[in-house]
Amino acid sequence: MFNELKNYVLENKFKINILDNLINIINYKDIDHFDDKRIIISKDKGYVIVKGEKLVIAKLLQDEVLINGIVRSIEFND
Repeated sequence: MFNELKNYVLENKFKINILDNLINIINYKDIDHFDDKRIIISKDKGYVIVKGEKLVIAKLLQDEVLINGIVRSIEFND
């Protein structure tokens, strides 16, 4: 039971929240590439490619990144 509570409190799973022109990525591993049209973010197994226009990293923390801009597509590669 303690492990379940620990996992709930210390969320460590890779997660993406998609909002209007915002992509919130939690528990990523690294930012491999970024420019205003493409951002590549690695995770434990694979990576995510966010494509669009006027993409910016609006928030950058050790375990969370917030991408703002016109998002055209999100690709998952495992």
